Amino acid sequence: VQLQASGGGLVQPGGSLRLSCAASGLILDYHAIGWFRQAPGKEREAVSCISSSDGSKYYADAVKGRFAVVRDSARRNAVHLQMNSLESEDTAVYYCAARNAPGAPTSEAEYNYWGQGTLVTVSS
Repeated sequence: VQLQASGGGLVQPGGSLRLSCAASGLILDYHAIGWFRQAPGKEREAVSCISSSDGSKYYADAVKGRFAVVRDSARRNAVHLQMNSLESEDTAVYYCAARNAPGAPTSEAEYNYWGQGTLVTVSS
């Protein structure tokens, strides 16, 4: 099983990026997906999660209204994190994780599979 987060890069404040989480060895449609991030000098935190059962979503307060997690309707093994109105505080390494159980928890310990992170840098 492999997860891969991609789509990071350098963007100016106010800009947008779309991160993608792709998998091999499992079907993401059947898994809850969590997006986490770790900024320099800080602990990793949950950014957004989407359940597999009812499609319910979680967003951290810091990203509500700016980020959106979406399952790719064409590719069952991809989930995207659309990030708009990016701020310097969004600079971090972003990770996707998958969980083969109901719900969309925000605790890292609840996720079975992790991908390598992708770096997002928001700077002018």
